[in-house]
Amino acid sequence: MADKKYMTIDGIPVEINGEKNLLELIRKVGIKLPTFCYHSDLSVYGACRMCMVENERGGLDAACSTPPREGMNIRTNTERLRRYRRNILELIIANHCNDCTTCKNNLRCKLQDLAMRYNIDGVRFPNTSGNARPKDESSDSISMDPSKCILCGDCVRVCHELQNVGAIDFAFRGSKMSISTAFGKPLSESPCVGCGQCVAICPTGALV
Repeated sequence: MADKKYMTIDGIPVEINGEKNLLELIRKVGIKLPTFCYHSDLSVYGACRMCMVENERGGLDAACSTPPREGMNIRTNTERLRRYRRNILELIIANHCNDCTTCKNNLRCKLQDLAMRYNIDGVRFPNTSGNARPKDESSDSISMDPSKCILCGDCVRVCHELQNVGAIDFAFRGSKMSISTAFGKPLSESPCVGCGQCVAICPTGALV
């Protein structure tokens, strides 16, 4: 029988038992590391950077895309990491519409939950959500509001990888990046079948 392998998470020795990334191991021991773009049934995207951990050398690793190794020693909740996550949340909120009280996802929104968890009571950056494309309500079953999208990519991957439809994808680059149908057509004119899987996985109510 092979010897057991261990690593250390927040000072706790944890056995490595086939976990494919640090995030799985961290959650196995009951630590609620925040994520927007990670789902175990989908490919690893690593975009939101909320799951960063601090390694023994003081570097930062994305827990969702870093495989566990014997002897690793990581921390998940240092003051540096808390500041890092608050900055990310502020940047996301600055690019997100501020109609939380009237949003259909109010009190069921992961962004709202994490903003409360990290005590975000103000945003230092100007709000740019007004630059987003108009809301698409052409479909009989799904409404898409780009001003609420945080570009986590969950909807794109579930549409491509689980549903094998590919009705939506990333468009453009940099600050102009958005989730869109091919050629920017309305959802009603796309291959969308109205399955609702993108709605179920969206963390912010950009798809309802």
